[in-house]
Parts: sequence; C-alpha cells; structure tokens
Amino acid sequence: MNTFEQWDFSRTALLTIDLQNDFLHPDGAYGRAEQSCEAISRLPKRIKPLIDALRKQGGHYISAQFTLVPKPDGEPLIAPHLKALRPFLSKGDFTPGSFGHNLVDELSPADYKIEKIAYSALYQTRLEYLLKAIGADNLIIGGIVTNGGVASTLRDAHLRNIDTVMLTDGCAAFDNDVHEATLLSLATVTQQTTCESLLRCLENKV
Repeated sequence: MNTFEQWDFSRTALLTIDLQNDFLHPDGAYGRAEQSCEAISRLPKRIKPLIDALRKQGGHYISAQFTLVPKPDGEPLIAPHLKALRPFLSKGDFTPGSFGHNLVDELSPADYKIEKIAYSALYQTRLEYLLKAIGADNLIIGGIVTNGGVASTLRDAHLRNIDTVMLTDGCAAFDNDVHEATLLSLATVTQQTTCESLLRCLENKV
C-alpha cells in the first residue's frame, strides 16, 4: 500500500459523508430539533479547500447523502432503531430532491452524488461502480458522524482493498470523546491525516 503522499491524485476521489442541509443547516431536520454541533458545522469550510486542490490535480469530489425513501403517502421508510434514536425525523426529511437532502451550499455542486440508505456509502449504492468508471483507486474520506457513516464506509473500503485516508479533523461526531475513540480504533484500517497536512501535499504535488 502506498502512503497518500505517493498517490496519483488524478486517480483519487474525496468522499464526504452526509454533509447535508438536514444535518447542518439551521432550517434542516436536525437544526429544527436543536441537534446542532459546532464541530460538525465547521467541516464544510475545512474541507472545501481540499476539494478545490484535488480537482486541480485531476481528482474528483463525491458526496454521499443519507436518504429516507418516501412511501406513496410521503412518510419515510425509516429503520426502527433510527426512529427510536431520532424520533423528530418526519415526513419530508432527507427526501431526494428536497432542500434538506441537498449537499450544503459551501460544497455544492459535487462532481457525483451517491444516495445511501444506511451508514456505509458502499452498502447497496453505486459507489463501487462509480469509482471504477472514473478510474479512482484511492479515497479521501471525511464527514459525519465519525463513529457512524465515516467509520462504516472506511471499514467497508478496507474489506474491498480500496486505499483510504481519513481526515481526522475533517470528520466529527456529536460527542468528541466518541470521535477520538473512533480515530484510535480505525488506525489499523486506514491512513489518517489532518486537512492542513493533506492540503500541503496536494498543493506541492507536481
């Protein structure tokens, strides 16, 4: 496995997990329920320079977006465990094409969008096909939450022999202790670096 400093960034994609209005915007589902988190709200500003720098190297930006599939009456198909954890989720939340489902403005538009219905962006999505189609061998991963969608995607990528680097300050959780514990637990699964370190690498790459 090559270290990320040795990667061909033209064959690399930056994948963000769940950086959507329903999670981050004050008018989104979580904002209305007062489920905000400063560490999460800072992520788009931190990640945006990496997307710009990677595109200059010929790389790609993919947004994986959590989706609640609406039934014919508009009510969401929602897993019982999620409904128990987040009872405020209701009709219209995370619905494809809605304001809440959309990627936050600061990161829009992504080069490609993946709708996902579970934690991992590789579970029952077209992500593997897409990576092959665009010739991306490597993944840079950030987003939310560290111990949920980010961790699940990294572990799934590891099982598929996809080289990854985790942005340690480009992901966040609602509890920082959980965030830090997850970083430690994933150290054997993925390379890890800060957004600033990766940005320097991208800007210095010839």
